[in-house]
Amino acid sequence: MPERPRLAAPADAAIAAAMSRSTLNALSAVFQALGDGEHTLNLVAERTDDAFLTGRADLSIGTAPVRLAMLDEDEFCDLRTLLVFALEGSTVRSAVLVATTAAEPSPRAYGWAVRDGWLHPMDTADLQAAVIPCPGAPAVTRDVHPAPVLPQFPDADEERPHA
Repeated sequence: MPERPRLAAPADAAIAAAMSRSTLNALSAVFQALGDGEHTLNLVAERTDDAFLTGRADLSIGTAPVRLAMLDEDEFCDLRTLLVFALEGSTVRSAVLVATTAAEPSPRAYGWAVRDGWLHPMDTADLQAAVIPCPGAPAVTRDVHPAPVLPQFPDADEERPHA
């Protein structure tokens, strides 16, 4: 039986750059776009070896005063780490981040796809298909909204700027 292909590990410098700049900038932009309230972030990534990984984090954002609270810090760290690898790109083929915001009468969903090392708004039809509850599973229907374009903050030291 052939050996399962091994993933090539990205260089330490690429991981550090993704963690220190890209990921923190992306999460900051997502938090600003979502605004005050209770939110759930779900990240699904397909690795280059065809494995799927998921991350989820529940958080509360406030602007007056400024606050960010995570329901489970370990879950948030897992999601952030998965986003590092998705943005770095050498071991992840594709990734999608869906944010659900608690709202009445139903939650709102926004989605971004990772392309070229950044989060880009998903097509709302693709997002709608992604958030449809599975038949027979207890789930809340979410209202799909276009995700805002997230601002990028270029860094002079970055080897691969996000265009």
